[in-house]
Amino acid sequence: MKKILILVVTLGFLSCNSKISQIENVATFKGQQLTGLTVSEEGRIFANFPRWREAVSNSVVEVFENGKSSAYPNQQWNSWEIGNTLSDSVFVAVQSVVAFENTLYVLDTRNPLFKGVVDNPKIFAFDLSTNQLLKTYTLSKGSFYKNSYINDLRVDKKKDKIYLTDSGRAGIVVLDISSGTSFRVLDNHKSTLAETNQLTFSNGVWKNTVHSDGIALDTKNDLLYYHALTAYNLYAISTDKLTLENTSEIEKSVKHIAKTSAPDGMILDKLGNLFFGDLENNKIMKLNISTGETTTVAQGDKIKWADTFSIYNNELFYTNSRINEAQGDISEMEFSINKIKIN
Repeated sequence: MKKILILVVTLGFLSCNSKISQIENVATFKGQQLTGLTVSEEGRIFANFPRWREAVSNSVVEVFENGKSSAYPNQQWNSWEIGNTLSDSVFVAVQSVVAFENTLYVLDTRNPLFKGVVDNPKIFAFDLSTNQLLKTYTLSKGSFYKNSYINDLRVDKKKDKIYLTDSGRAGIVVLDISSGTSFRVLDNHKSTLAETNQLTFSNGVWKNTVHSDGIALDTKNDLLYYHALTAYNLYAISTDKLTLENTSEIEKSVKHIAKTSAPDGMILDKLGNLFFGDLENNKIMKLNISTGETTTVAQGDKIKWADTFSIYNNELFYTNSRINEAQGDISEMEFSINKIKIN
């Protein structure tokens, strides 16, 4: 019986380690906390560093195969510091980057140090062929608040829209790509509001209230999935309804999809699987939307607040932003981009 017990424990240990061993490091950044990540159709990797502290070396970088990185699109765009003059040719407080087709969308919250929006939040769109700025989208008055923290975005070419979450003030912003105008929906709605003011980790309790955060787009079925960070429920809404600008119709079309772990970012693959983190348990999860089945993709110490995801060549890339750990001096902490093969 003792031998059988040892064998079971050993197999369990090996099973856990096999999940960890699949994870490969792409790049590591010491003393620079990253959140956003995206991989283009050509395999180019981009990452961003939010201005949650004053010592941010670069807001956006391109990461190369050797793990090294450089300021994107150049150093000038990344030269802004606290107290400097604002302009439309510098990054101020970037929260996410999204590569869609041949364009890199850089989401600038314009809310440095979480002290409030100092300028209308913006999306800078860069041509990945030339690395030149194509267009700047500035959120319209009324679509954000002073305490807004515009968090993530998805591009809907089919509807000519960009959808954005606001984690500082619960809600979703819809931006029209052609006109550049934006409007706000689901403002302080149950589905966009946080459900708790804390998350529990093995090393203690992280106290914070974070509203609508993760977002994923299904263009085949015209659905936008979204989730508050400090919450345990996933919702979706018809993008057909979102484009109507009808508040009552939008709110009536909200669907509860599933009970989940507390995640940060999310991504939907072409097979209809939604990948997201289980922040409190150092896991990456997969929800099969069609069956409702949730499985663990990976777990362990190589997953420390899986923040943002991107899929390229059957590999799931993610960032370790270690938000619950990074409460003081982070100069000796390491933050990483990792990847894992998926089916």
